[in-house]
Amino acid sequence: MEEENPSILSHVSIGTNDLSRAVAFYDALLPVLGCKKLFEYPGAVAYGRQFPEFWVQKPIDGQPATVGNGAHFCFIATSKEAVHAFHEAALAAGATDDGPPGPRPEYSAGYYGAFARDPDGHKVEAAFFDAELSVRA
Repeated sequence: MEEENPSILSHVSIGTNDLSRAVAFYDALLPVLGCKKLFEYPGAVAYGRQFPEFWVQKPIDGQPATVGNGAHFCFIATSKEAVHAFHEAALAAGATDDGPPGPRPEYSAGYYGAFARDPDGHKVEAAFFDAELSVRA
């Protein structure tokens, strides 16, 4: 029996103007969250734990990649320690800090996250949700 994909989305894709730099960045960053490179195609690479949920690619239309204002990509962390490891790995791989690890009570009582900007300027985050403290809708 095939395992059901627990995600709400099939995948997200972000554009890059330097695929080798972006792949080196995400190769260094995503393993701290238990993710790995799953597929590699000319101009595109997919990452995930079990399914290809996060793609880094050259824009299909051949135009330069740009960063979406207000968009960001959040990866699930399994612990607060993983959030710290994500942030440290991101900075070590060339990201800029966009919010250090810590609680974000303005989001919910159990939210713990960290933000960084990847080398292309995309805002990426890792978040841990403490189910004991989180308010659910």
